Amino acid sequence: MVLRAKVLVVSDSVAAGTAEDRSGPELAAVLEEAGFAVVDRLVVPDGIEPVATALHQLALGFSGLVVTTGGTGFAPRDLTPEATRSVVERLAPGLAEAVRLADRKGRLSRGVAGTLGRCLVVNVPGSPTGAKDGITAVLDVVPHALALLAGDNPHPHKGHADSPHAGAPHGNSADTA
Repeated sequence: MVLRAKVLVVSDSVAAGTAEDRSGPELAAVLEEAGFAVVDRLVVPDGIEPVATALHQLALGFSGLVVTTGGTGFAPRDLTPEATRSVVERLAPGLAEAVRLADRKGRLSRGVAGTLGRCLVVNVPGSPTGAKDGITAVLDVVPHALALLAGDNPHPHKGHADSPHAGAPHGNSADTA
């Protein structure tokens, strides 16, 4: 399976051209080092509508990881989690918790994670260090999540005809004694 990713930078100042984007390149480097092909990077200003619209655009016909950076804190315009919740179909709270636990300041992140079509969307903080630490905290399970979203079944349920355990009794010998 080819691992593909897109990066969405959420920042009023970067979108306006008054600040340099440092988190987007940091995320792209981490993702590429982990074996992902970063196929798109987009910058939008803070706010529910711009982020929600961008997420829909990035997910359209795409199967892979979409990482947002920025807009996850407590500032009045930090609305990336609200925008993400408005478009994702299923939340993945364990991923968001792992991002929060990645570093001390990560505990201040309100970011979420979830699925949108065949995409996994993960919000990470907007600082380069927070973005790097946040995405690194979940990269070990992302390929498995993407395989499941794509419809792959890496470990069929017991009892299915295509399972190596087909016909095997459920439980262990202590359960049947």
